[in-house]
Amino acid sequence: MTTPDPLHRALHAPGPRPLPDEAARLLRTLDAPPRLAAHLRLVHDVAYELVEWLAERCPGLQLDREAVLFGAATHDVGKTAHVRELSGPGSAHEETGRELLLAHGVTPDRARFAATHAAWTLPDIGLEDLLVSVADKIWKNKRVPELEDLVVRRLAEASGRTVWEEFLALDDTLTAVGEGAEERLAFQTAHPV
Repeated sequence: MTTPDPLHRALHAPGPRPLPDEAARLLRTLDAPPRLAAHLRLVHDVAYELVEWLAERCPGLQLDREAVLFGAATHDVGKTAHVRELSGPGSAHEETGRELLLAHGVTPDRARFAATHAAWTLPDIGLEDLLVSVADKIWKNKRVPELEDLVVRRLAEASGRTVWEEFLALDDTLTAVGEGAEERLAFQTAHPV
């Protein structure tokens, strides 16, 4: 019996929810670094928690749940071409990721997350994009008040509740998610770059 290769382990090890099949196949095709696959699983898992919370909190909210989950699962795919950005700063992966997704048949409305996950200050950015950005921060318990404020305002507009009520609810949720950051960081670092 052969042992699974490192990418297979990153995609299938017990822990975070598995990636959508389309995202996992794409990572395999691109020969993604195992650490990238682990990171994408973690952000996808957190995004799943966020959309579940939103479905319960704001059942009438118009939200493309599958787009959020796919966006979270592929937001850093450009790091397959810019591997140095896995362990250091850089934004070259963002547009490269969008282009890679488009080149592999992903529709523009889904490929956009690779470019928008770090560009949440753009005008007219969608709630789905903001959620992918939040998931990409909170998985490691990083809080970005300006980003969270944008989400809070969108939720208050959609729900009719006050900004303060939405702030408190989101803050409680993100605090709870952030408490799992140590385990998530351990999962990610267990996989090689």
